Amino acid sequence: MAILKFRVYFEEDDSIYRDIAIRHKQTFFDLHLSILKAFEFDNKHDATFYRSNDNWQRGREISLEVYNKPYKAAPLLMKETTIGSEIKDPNQKFIYVYDSAKGWSFQVTLINVAKEENAKLTYPALVRTEGIPPSQYGTKSLLGEKFADVEEKYDLSKGAEGFSEEGEDDAGESLNDGSEETSTGEEEF
Repeated sequence: MAILKFRVYFEEDDSIYRDIAIRHKQTFFDLHLSILKAFEFDNKHDATFYRSNDNWQRGREISLEVYNKPYKAAPLLMKETTIGSEIKDPNQKFIYVYDSAKGWSFQVTLINVAKEENAKLTYPALVRTEGIPPSQYGTKSLLGEKFADVEEKYDLSKGAEGFSEEGEDDAGESLNDGSEETSTGEEEF
């Protein structure tokens, strides 16, 4: 059974990507769920794949469901469409759009076809991760939840105790002893 490996790029930053290996007989729904899991997104919104060319132009739609919008041609459904049936090119590309209100967009490129399965993997499988994924809702910190604790423990706001403006001591008094004239309004660098 053929194993297809896709590289899924976050459209706004191609240094953030995930490689997903999937059987050619699995469906676009399986790939959809794998992409969401790989980028740490939930499964609460609409989603559509578009068959694409090398210029990333949107072609035939493969949707999670038929949405209330005009179509040039009825979309294929993810749960009914196998991935292998839509591979028309050895470098086949797809555009994956999740949550059309937010417009999360990913570029999906076929990067490898293997004839043999890896017995150690359960397909679809996340086989490579590069970069920190965008946060679906709000901001995501490298420190995660721990940063809020650090912020509370050490008041990092301006003017907090222990932080003074340059040229002031901790009490906020000028360190200038009056022997220099500093009222020119220009700062030295």
